[in-house]
Amino acid sequence: MRRKPALASLAATTALLISATFAFAASSSRVSSGSPSGNTPQNHQNEPAVALDAQSPNILVAGSNDFVDEQRCPQPLAVNNGTCLDRATPVGVSGVYFSFDSGHNWTQPTYTGWTNFDCDPTTVCKGHPGPIHTLPWYAENQLVSFGDPAVAVGPAPDSDGAFSWSNGHRVYYANLTSAFSTTVEFSFPNPVFHGFLAVAVSRLDNPTPASVADKASWQTPVIVSSTTGETSFLDKEQIWADNAASSQFFGNVYICGNDFRSNGPHQNGNAPVPVMVYSSTDGGSTWTKRQVTSAVTNGISPQNGFGYSGCTLRTDSHGVVYLFAERFALPTTLPTHSAQVMFQSFDGGIHWTAGSVIANVTDPCYFIDPIEGRCVMDGFSGARTDLAASPSVSIANGAPTGAGASNEIVDAWADAPVLNGEVTKFQFSTDAGATWSDPQTVSLGGDRPLYAAPAISPSGSRAYVIYEADTAPWRGSDFTSPRPYHGVLVSSALDASGAPTGWHTVFNESPGDLRATYPGHDLYQERVGDYVYAAASDTYGVGVWTSAANAALCPAVQKYRSDSFAAGHRALPGAPWPLTDCPATFGNTDIMSASTA
Repeated sequence: MRRKPALASLAATTALLISATFAFAASSSRVSSGSPSGNTPQNHQNEPAVALDAQSPNILVAGSNDFVDEQRCPQPLAVNNGTCLDRATPVGVSGVYFSFDSGHNWTQPTYTGWTNFDCDPTTVCKGHPGPIHTLPWYAENQLVSFGDPAVAVGPAPDSDGAFSWSNGHRVYYANLTSAFSTTVEFSFPNPVFHGFLAVAVSRLDNPTPASVADKASWQTPVIVSSTTGETSFLDKEQIWADNAASSQFFGNVYICGNDFRSNGPHQNGNAPVPVMVYSSTDGGSTWTKRQVTSAVTNGISPQNGFGYSGCTLRTDSHGVVYLFAERFALPTTLPTHSAQVMFQSFDGGIHWTAGSVIANVTDPCYFIDPIEGRCVMDGFSGARTDLAASPSVSIANGAPTGAGASNEIVDAWADAPVLNGEVTKFQFSTDAGATWSDPQTVSLGGDRPLYAAPAISPSGSRAYVIYEADTAPWRGSDFTSPRPYHGVLVSSALDASGAPTGWHTVFNESPGDLRATYPGHDLYQERVGDYVYAAASDTYGVGVWTSAANAALCPAVQKYRSDSFAAGHRALPGAPWPLTDCPATFGNTDIMSASTA
């Protein structure tokens, strides 16, 4: 890896002045605006995604795992199973939100669908038709929106299938989906599509405050992974629309995902798991499937390691498609030392190059929780860090026209060179990924980042990085000391060589406590999700993260976690019922945005 050359004095001075000029504070807003602050798990969201409309950059769309339509924590499930969610209830969890003022204010539309938000919490309820605040048209098509949101905005096609911004703008919302059933979490054989869990895409054209409130504006969801095996479990998908008019594949849409095969309900962590890419040339109506990596995940092959995950997709101004993913090392010792790998397609996602390593990373995984069985960041029963070191990428492709594109690629992730010395790393490439700068640390001193994401302006003049981080050292089996956590947005002008001229903190959230979080389906563990997102225009940047600033600690839950850890298993029955044993805002995580507009 090479360093970028130093600038001439005049260029450096100019860049630093630009950096200082734009080093103003960002304002924060609550994205999940329809969420109540009480009534867990309805007050819980995680894993946000955000996309910017390149043609109308004041318009943003966001998604998250949102439990706003779920039943208030049912007493039988809490006490006997240690959960607030009935996984067999077909209530959607793919929350959708829009901003029309560059992220300062957000709206969460109300539609109709399948809900159990108003059911009696002393019993378990299977739901009924009613108002929802998640993606529409799923229950009507015997589907459930299952979360893992990914969003993009591109041009709409005309009646002949030609793409132009003058045709309008198309919002794409990809998420996981399961078959609608009120008896089991996953039906087998699946009566709706092949596989246990698929990827589906919802679409809406020309978003306005009025149109996004109308359920009829959304097209029926399309099953993208319609030709997978019956035992496939798609997971961790991302979507991108080629939004630069200069591209030879302008308007194409791409989705990457991980196809966990032959493992039914995702119990075997080393099932065959190739990275798949699905491409559409007709605005998301039909999709072509390509397998990019081998399904082998035995830890022996240097080309496959312990398998790939954490994929992301972007395009440059010429239409070259870039696919990035983390190739995990065999977890024989902790922490694991994995690799970020890049693949390219020059024909619209049909053929792919062999992978090339762009960074060697150390996963933030010094401890695996003995009960949850996953890497945890802050202490036992803590927040998981499955994909913390996976690449998150943005390309300066000059959208919407492609003119003036630098095509610089920026990459950010959480890295763990030493325990309690975790950092957010940033690197860049100005030659299509052939060479990369030395990674530099962009996180604040004392922060221990869980997840990070970059955005670069279309012209390549400025970069942004959003990250979420612990601010306390590893707590181990200490369940009483605070575990502070916050979101941070940093920014830097980029010089003529593409190098950052100096990072500035433009937003620094007052910390909450990770102990006040949980994933909805398990009171034992904390949870803020597996990723954050950022987006940028040439005038502003925006980042989204999961905030715990307004979540209250629950002593009864902490005792349950401590007792479970001491026993070596979940201390059931006898878990607390949060609706009576906890403050109303226990579990109250919010999706927040920070915008420099």
